Amino acid sequence: MSTKKRILFIANEMSPYLEMTEFAETVNKLAVLSNENNMEVRCIMPRFGVINERRHRLHEVVRLSGINVTINHDDYPLIIKVASLPNARLQVYFLDNEDFFKRKSVFVDEHDEFFEDNGLRAVLFCKGALETVKKFGWPPDIIHCSGWMTGLIPMYIKSAYKREPVFSNSKVVYTIGETTFSDKLGEDFLRILAINDNVGKKEIEPFKDTTNIAMFRGGASFADAISFGAGNPDKKLADEFSKVKGKPILKFNPEGDLTDYLQLYGDLAQ
Repeated sequence: MSTKKRILFIANEMSPYLEMTEFAETVNKLAVLSNENNMEVRCIMPRFGVINERRHRLHEVVRLSGINVTINHDDYPLIIKVASLPNARLQVYFLDNEDFFKRKSVFVDEHDEFFEDNGLRAVLFCKGALETVKKFGWPPDIIHCSGWMTGLIPMYIKSAYKREPVFSNSKVVYTIGETTFSDKLGEDFLRILAINDNVGKKEIEPFKDTTNIAMFRGGASFADAISFGAGNPDKKLADEFSKVKGKPILKFNPEGDLTDYLQLYGDLAQ
């Protein structure tokens, strides 16, 4: 049996596929560095329409496709695609859906208006990512989430998926990054994010403002460890989460030294 620690990166963005903030490159570097340091690594991100399938050699994983994600009594099919990260022997999995991810822009329309269903897209991605891991049958020791869209995952691991054997030993790191939008995900978001009876008022509370900052707050609140992935985080978030008792905190390092992350992963996985 392999003794390698398993680390799963779940992200909105990752170089070279999508780069909207500086942390996209950091996710790439962390995945490669973890792989080079004897960890078993997999990555999951949305297959947004701006990602060029031919250039990046994406192809469908037939054995994983066919997942139906149920949200608010509606079923949404997912197609799972995969690519090998250039210059590294590790795989990046892409969650695709014709209606929600194949648009030719990421979070805003041609008039620069925030998509009204971005909240539903976030729930679909977070639940879809966890359902995909279940289908892998690959229990991660560490799940490192980054990007506002992944903010629900730490909470889901501690509530909706707490009885799933594949996540029974998983520790979650959440990165608070750069605030990228000021719009709201809408009141309906709080209803649809409650994907089962284990998601109650206590779990929903940190997300109640339905903003980018609320997604960061929710992710950090339920994570086992927190990192800062930008030099200019929201001040309230920085004040709130820079000194949380009982949680390891990694401050932003402008020099790009990522060895602290490896130490964090190792400490959490013990």
